[in-house]
Amino acid sequence: MYSELYAAWQREIQASSLGGLSPDFYARIGDYLRHIREDPPVIDKKSVKLSLLDHETQNVQRMLEELLSLRYRKLIKAITQKQKLPSELLTAEETKMCESFMAFSEEYQKFAKTLLNGQTVKVEQPVKVESVAHVELAQVTAKRTTLRFIKTIPAIVGADMKSYGPFKVEDVASLPAGNAKMLVKQGLAAVVEVS
Repeated sequence: MYSELYAAWQREIQASSLGGLSPDFYARIGDYLRHIREDPPVIDKKSVKLSLLDHETQNVQRMLEELLSLRYRKLIKAITQKQKLPSELLTAEETKMCESFMAFSEEYQKFAKTLLNGQTVKVEQPVKVESVAHVELAQVTAKRTTLRFIKTIPAIVGADMKSYGPFKVEDVASLPAGNAKMLVKQGLAAVVEVS
């Protein structure tokens, strides 16, 4: 999986157009990242193997963050320029998210055209979000949670596509609620009650 991620990352850096990913790429890379984080081999903490595994985890994290950021910018650019997105280049998750954004983009373009023609515009029905995940993403980006870090972690990309960290033990930070929940669940941080 590492070599597949590396190849995808290189392709996105080098090409101005969107590179292709298999539909299940994000699911597989998520499983891979979870596996190397949660299932380290039982070995001496000072061993070379553990050190290499730590470097691999950090490299995967950095490449994935940059890959996501590059693809996000390319997708937004293509959608706003009304370019047709070839579905064979997108993952299953990207396909779903782009459908909703394209519907919004088309509705907004109609709205703008009508308004510029001097006509009064009434938006009767909002563009439907087809997936609960989209609604959850919108909620996650609006809500934030303050955390105290229990373990050192590398920088992460939040649900709002902003970079957070890296964090050391006892650092305190405010992150999108979804990311905070995951970090607490993994035992990397604790929620700080702010009054």
